[in-house]
Amino acid sequence: MYAKISVILKKFLKQNTIFKYGFNLSPMYRRSTGRITSVSDDLLEVTVKIPISYKNKNYVGSIFGGSLFAATDPIFMIQLMHVLGNDYVVWDKKTTINFKRPVKENGYVNFTFTKDEVEVIKDRVKEEKEIDLIKEIKILNKEGSTVFVEVSKTIYIANKRYYKNKRKRK
Repeated sequence: MYAKISVILKKFLKQNTIFKYGFNLSPMYRRSTGRITSVSDDLLEVTVKIPISYKNKNYVGSIFGGSLFAATDPIFMIQLMHVLGNDYVVWDKKTTINFKRPVKENGYVNFTFTKDEVEVIKDRVKEEKEIDLIKEIKILNKEGSTVFVEVSKTIYIANKRYYKNKRKRK
């Protein structure tokens, strides 16, 4: 559904605008309490703020771990789907989350791919047909001086034709 809406909106809005407001307005992401604050024109950089509020405070007054996870969960996958284009299949495969200290203030996280990194991904998929990519992110305070949470995401990326043929064989 979201992909179909995105195709229609691309006729009127820039892709980064659709990405930002599409996430921020979608019920599945709103419930995480995370908010995308900025998206670069090329979608290679996405910044998320996780504000502390009554909606996500846990019993001890810090941000509930599920909110922290949910606010970071879908970003890399959908970001990479848009950056790579329709010739690729992208899935979240695994997440490891390491809580370093309670988040008792707003949290911030940056999701970044470089142009070189995207080219390496394309080259590896061309050669190997499917790969697992590990991306590391940190949820920080506003100044970036305190690490609250470390997240490791494993993302599966495959050539779409290869993936479809592989699925048929199973």
